[in-house]
Amino acid sequence: MRLYAMVAAGGFRRFATYRVATAAGVFTNSVFGFVLSYTYIALWDERPRLGGYSMDDALAYVWIGQALITVCGLMGGGFEDELIERIRTGDIAVDLYRPADLQAWWFSANAGRSAYQLLGRGVAPMALGALVFDFTLPSGPGRWLAFLLAVALGSTVGFALWYLVAMSAFWLLDGQGVVQVAWLGGLFFSGMLLPLNVFPGALGELARMLPWASLLQVPADVYLGRYGTGRELAGAYAFQGCWALVLLGAGRAAQAAATRKVVVQGG
Repeated sequence: MRLYAMVAAGGFRRFATYRVATAAGVFTNSVFGFVLSYTYIALWDERPRLGGYSMDDALAYVWIGQALITVCGLMGGGFEDELIERIRTGDIAVDLYRPADLQAWWFSANAGRSAYQLLGRGVAPMALGALVFDFTLPSGPGRWLAFLLAVALGSTVGFALWYLVAMSAFWLLDGQGVVQVAWLGGLFFSGMLLPLNVFPGALGELARMLPWASLLQVPADVYLGRYGTGRELAGAYAFQGCWALVLLGAGRAAQAAATRKVVVQGG
């Protein structure tokens, strides 16, 4: 465990060195936050209580999305390109022979990255949005803690999704096609463009059942207090936890198959 804690700390420090990139990310997230905020204001003026959200809730949803875009990997995990490149070049063979679990290593590094992104690129845009717009804030510290737990689970699901995407490079000539499909899935089915509660009928029900809902929709609804009872909140966490276990298990199975492939080819 100490090894993986050190890897996580290294992941935090690694991204903390890119201060200019962080500042550029804060600026970009803030700009998109303003664009989406005024779009939502126009939409909610025409359709009050759309998706069950008030105007204040909708604006909060916008800035939560901007805060979590890199934390939960809504449009990319932040590590999959590096992992795919190591698979493509064959350097992954060295990683597989190390006395450390590959998935746990990358999970730890991603945990450090996500923690930094939450502090470096998450807090500032949301604080700026709160200064400019009158949006919903949690009613107390308990709600904040519940939100942070949902974010942690969402980040885990995001890692598991992108790790599985990266593992596909063992069997494909180029993993970028799978990356693009996953990117589009995250953009649409996470609720990045519009809350999934707005999606009509069967499409909305399907979207809310997919793992991408764990990345933004569930944390946002926890933040907004839409899970009224402890049982409902536990159900939201269970939804995220189940997807995390399923996807991490699928990633581990893919890793085991890849390891056998490397051993056979090496022999």
